[in-house]
This record gives sequence, structure tokens and C-alpha cells, in this order.
Amino acid sequence: MPLEIERKFLLANDGWKSGVARRIHIRDGLIASNNGNKARVRIADADATITLKSRRRGPVRTEFEYAIPFCDALEILQTMCDGRILEKVRHVVPYAGLLWHVDVYEGILSGVVVAEVELQHAHQELDLPPWIGEEVTNDPSYRKLNMERQRIVDLHESQTAVQTTVN
Repeated sequence: MPLEIERKFLLANDGWKSGVARRIHIRDGLIASNNGNKARVRIADADATITLKSRRRGPVRTEFEYAIPFCDALEILQTMCDGRILEKVRHVVPYAGLLWHVDVYEGILSGVVVAEVELQHAHQELDLPPWIGEEVTNDPSYRKLNMERQRIVDLHESQTAVQTTVN
């Protein structure tokens, strides 16, 4: 069974920028979400995938990822994701034998920056880079769907406040 074992962190500083080995532009679209299980389509530079993920149990969940034709991914993003597509630049940063992914979000999540690292097993010892801050692996407010929902609420509230002030 393919597993994703991932820990997620906030950043303490910009020290990661000097270690970037690769940048990948990513567009993610959520196709379906049901009780913590989800289906997603992703375009990462010129590669396209569809991914099925189980509910997270700590840092572990089941993940099935399959390559799909690029044109199919574009069509899925346009027709099945209700216009809610998250965009980010993933910065790959090697540190202490692991590849860290520092995701800098654009669009609706502009300003959000998180670091993730995939592990071989859930109890793997981890040498944290000096630019890593608070761990948010188990904080549901840092899941993409929840971050997006909160930004939509924030935008709606700020627009309502502006309309109230104008009237």
C-alpha cells in the first residue's frame, strides 16, 4: 500500500532561499472531498497527475498518484474544480539527506508559506533546518482546503466591511 508520510512546518526565516535546488510551478484542483478522503488533479510544470488520498492519521495517509495526459488535467481543472484552483511555487531544498518542499502560495492563498518533508516512516528522526519554525502537521487550519475556506471568509468579511463603510 503506497503511503505518504509527511510533516508540515511554518518558516522561522528566509534562510531556505539560499539552498533552493529546483523550483516547480504547481496548480492544484480539488475534484472531490469526502470525510477526509480526497481526489485532486495537479499540473506541476509539464507533468499532470490525478491523486487519491485517504484521511490523514497523524503524518500518515494512503496515497495513490497516477500520471494523466496534460490536456486531460487542464480540462479537469476547468470543468470539475469549480474555479477553485490553488497555485504555488514549490521550492525543493535539500537538507541533511532529505528533500524539503517550501511551498509559496499565489492567488487566494498569497502570503502563505509552508515547508513539508516526506519521510520513510512515521517515527523517523528529523534534523530540522535552522529556517524551520512551528510544526503544523496536526493543525487542521493548515490543510489546503481549510486555508482556502478561511481566505474566502476573510475576503467576504472585508468586502462586507468596505460596503458598510461606503454606504
